Amino acid sequence: MPSFEIEGKLLRKYDTENKSQSFQAREFVLEIPDGNYPQYIKFQLTQDRCAAIDAHSEGEQIKVHFDLRGREWQGKYFTNLNAWRIEKAATAAAAPPPASNDYDFPTASDEPAHVNEDLPF
Repeated sequence: MPSFEIEGKLLRKYDTENKSQSFQAREFVLEIPDGNYPQYIKFQLTQDRCAAIDAHSEGEQIKVHFDLRGREWQGKYFTNLNAWRIEKAATAAAAPPPASNDYDFPTASDEPAHVNEDLPF
């Protein structure tokens, strides 16, 4: 099964819940910018991975590695985003220089300060 990764702001983390005597799960929510309307994506950690979110604070930028899990229960289908690794997001890289094109012509301010007066033109 393919794995995915996404970066966003840790909006909310919930307490670990014991679903049964042998299964525990913990959810958290990332806020992902998406134009005018941010997306709020809920992830799930299970078993020994429930503590993976402890090292991160709400409001922090994180990167989540996850896979998709689907199941059927009583004729209904459920999809979970199953997180398996969480890390601090990489710091934003410096903005790249503006792209140049073939139409950038010099302006008067590009003229050198000292012009050789001995040239005939």
